[in-house]
Amino acid sequence: MREKAPHGNTELPAVLAERLAGANEGLQVELARIIRSGNVIAEGDLLRAIVDILPDYLFVKDRASRFLIANRAVANDLGRESGEELIGRSDLDFLEPEIANQIIADDRRIIRTGEALIDFEELLITTSGTRKWLSTTKLPLRNSAQEIVGVLGLCRDITDRKRADILRTGEGRILEMIATDAALEEVLHEIIAFIETQLDGITGSILLLDEQMRLRHGAAPNLPESYCQAINGLPIGPSAGSCGTAAFRRETVIVSDIATDPLWADYRSLMAPYGYRSCWSRPVLSHQGQVLGTFAMYSRQIRTPTAFEMMLVGTAGRIAGIAIERRLAERRIHHMAHHDALTGLPNRALLKDRLAQLILYAERLSSTLAVAFIDLDNFKLINDGLGHDAGDEVLQIAAQRMRASVTERDTVVRVGGDEFVILFLDSAADDWFDRLRAKLGEPIAVAGHSLHLTCSAGLVTYPFDGGDVETLLTHADAAMYSAKEAGRDNLKRYSAELKERTQARLKLQEGIRNALSREEFKLVYQPQVDLRSGVVFAAEALLRWQHPQHGIIYPNQFIREAEDTGQIVEIGAWVLATACNQCKSWQSTGLARMGVSVNVSARQFRQDNWVKQVESALQASGLPPECLDLEVTESLIMEDVQRATRTMLRLKEMGVQLSVDDFGTGYSNLSALRNFPVTRLKIDQTFIRAIPHNEGDATLARAIILLGQQLNLRTIAEGVETAEQVDFLKASGCDEYQGHFFSPAVPPREFIALMKETGRPP
Repeated sequence: MREKAPHGNTELPAVLAERLAGANEGLQVELARIIRSGNVIAEGDLLRAIVDILPDYLFVKDRASRFLIANRAVANDLGRESGEELIGRSDLDFLEPEIANQIIADDRRIIRTGEALIDFEELLITTSGTRKWLSTTKLPLRNSAQEIVGVLGLCRDITDRKRADILRTGEGRILEMIATDAALEEVLHEIIAFIETQLDGITGSILLLDEQMRLRHGAAPNLPESYCQAINGLPIGPSAGSCGTAAFRRETVIVSDIATDPLWADYRSLMAPYGYRSCWSRPVLSHQGQVLGTFAMYSRQIRTPTAFEMMLVGTAGRIAGIAIERRLAERRIHHMAHHDALTGLPNRALLKDRLAQLILYAERLSSTLAVAFIDLDNFKLINDGLGHDAGDEVLQIAAQRMRASVTERDTVVRVGGDEFVILFLDSAADDWFDRLRAKLGEPIAVAGHSLHLTCSAGLVTYPFDGGDVETLLTHADAAMYSAKEAGRDNLKRYSAELKERTQARLKLQEGIRNALSREEFKLVYQPQVDLRSGVVFAAEALLRWQHPQHGIIYPNQFIREAEDTGQIVEIGAWVLATACNQCKSWQSTGLARMGVSVNVSARQFRQDNWVKQVESALQASGLPPECLDLEVTESLIMEDVQRATRTMLRLKEMGVQLSVDDFGTGYSNLSALRNFPVTRLKIDQTFIRAIPHNEGDATLARAIILLGQQLNLRTIAEGVETAEQVDFLKASGCDEYQGHFFSPAVPPREFIALMKETGRPP
């Protein structure tokens, strides 16, 4: 803020006189003491005493911006004892060039225009590194001929007021973000960024306390990512560094020297590589005093915080508490809106949402899911005979037992009254209803009575009994009523067109058997391309059924049936042998470094002789093991991690490459993934299809690529169809791709022609 006065003169300006007149009482007393002492030898001594006692800056400069007069306040902030040490020197001799040149530019403008600058605010960083806000007045100094000979300046320290203004503005901006439902991560990041701009050499961090009393990463944009990962999930305790101890004690913890403080004994090795020497942490509390997390400041100096820094710690902790508490409240409200208050189970609203998601999931993986509609038999008698309190207790117990009868992957929902729905992520196990009936049949002691529950259930399977939420629920409900009509305490499957569907499955199974004997199965090959060089390094073998009546049939139409019947084992052995022979043939005709990628079914992988089959296929074909890449899915690995790991290690010892197919669509244990002997992650095409226009898919793809880099795994994207997708993958650090952008899957002979046409043989 700059205000300019039109003229200047050699007399004491009114604004300067006003400030001197308003000097504190101590100044007036000191002046009186000097005069009474008789030590005033000359008028100059009195002037020096006056200017040195002033707490504000007072200085005079010549036309070259060199100091002619400067009081002690100016000298001290420029790193000198007295004003005499400044005489004849300019701000360039003491301050950073950028700041000094701005000050000199202001001086020259005043000298050139004759216009004063009144009460303009400027930020000064002193030679000691202190940030100081000043309210500055500068006036042209004239001689008797009214020629401008220099500049007279007076600066008042307004740091406290300016900090308060900035703090209020920053708080208001962050509180507005909270009020407008900005993401918690964005709010916490903004808190850290705001605090760090107010301090020099300080790095901020916010950690969140989870239900297991462990601190989780919240925001720390300028702390090393590796350090943030190292401390993520550390438990709180009486000697758990600054943050863990602050959360445990529920009070501020100040550690001035990390290297020696006993609180850091178990953690200082984590911090040592990064050079931080002190850490001050404050617990973030809710309005009820519950610990929500911690706010911390790190410094590379051995020191304690200043009063201002501690004030900022308190401010940041308070605002972070508001943001975190609001998020927790939103989660509670969301949970209440989507869960049954009596049983705690998901309610009808969440049922439809979750079932819609499972349908998309099943569609993506060409898999199935099951929906069971369940009604407690004769529950009305319990309600009417024992009262609603007893009925509520029975419903709560029934809900618990239903949940205990299924796996963690399945979802139990209360849709209302005595009706429940179970969503099975895959096909329902054959014995699920027997297990449910056994659980519900255990005695329940309620209101002095021992009760035994039974239920009636209807079951449907996606996609056979319906392709959308409403159809599946309607059919499941109809099947449940059919079970009740059949005498209760039993299960009925939806039977619409049941005979026709069964016949179709039998016909498909027969067709698969005939396809094997009649050699109707064919392999086509899709090139896999190195994104950096553009070289085709391998091809993925893809199965097609050349049906005599229906033409080409794709795997998603028959592989599930082949899996269920076990025919996939014979099909998979044929695919593996054929692909190895074809790849060796290519190598013999000039494609020396060509590799081949083969998909492995879960049933194949679980066979005891699977590794031997691979070894035999390689030996029979003469294909080097390193040229074979076996693709396994996340779900296949996670079914039995230990067994899968043993099998993969044996394959790796042979030299065979392993890839995780359709990565991102399953439920990987990332800590387990780190130990799997795989070389490549394959990004599922569902994440690629909408890139770059769908930011959600783009973010997921980047995350998978980054994960691969951190685990030293290559990443390959499938389903790439556009130049934009290729550019996105290159920019994101992906290693390889395949898809129609380069070429669809083609027969073996066309593959050779394609290599010659593109001029990209490996």
